Amino acid sequence: MIKALTYLLFLVSFFAIVGCTATSNYDEKNIDRLAFEIEQLGPSVSAEEASRASYIAHTYSLQLAKEYNVTTSAMAHNQLVVHGLRKRGYCNHYTEDLSKRLKQEDFRTLTVHWAVSPPAPLRIIHHSVIISPRGGTIDDGILLDPWRNSGVLFYSKPQDDERYDWRTRAEVREQLLLDAEARDARFPSD
Repeated sequence: MIKALTYLLFLVSFFAIVGCTATSNYDEKNIDRLAFEIEQLGPSVSAEEASRASYIAHTYSLQLAKEYNVTTSAMAHNQLVVHGLRKRGYCNHYTEDLSKRLKQEDFRTLTVHWAVSPPAPLRIIHHSVIISPRGGTIDDGILLDPWRNSGVLFYSKPQDDERYDWRTRAEVREQLLLDAEARDARFPSD
């Protein structure tokens, strides 16, 4: 009886997670809204480049989800990748592919950054793209996160994101190395 209830609970949980996938449609209003926000990052930002960046970020995120065969929530899809049932679809895959695609545009007034949110209790490391005015930092830009909603673009100012603490890759890498050194000093392998 307990085995049957455990199995039933597993099935209900599994289908609840699988059912948490976002729609594959994008909204022109969201594209226009993000284009406006990108343009407002500074007086040097080209309206045409802001529109192009927004359109690419929205549509290419959906294209990547299709290519990665995403049919579940982001976290559930990660498990499919872990177990070899999918080849790509981690946040760093989305970040790598989206940043590469945006950089192909050779923007004159925008800079594409790779940002990282370090691991924290109950949260794994997370990667995403930030677009800023030319020469700006990640704090000057807008976060473009295609992983979070399974290909449907999430965007916000990095400092307004309540889930993650966005930093540069170099800063997070340095912190992770320092943490590893401290851990090794506490627990020497010899």
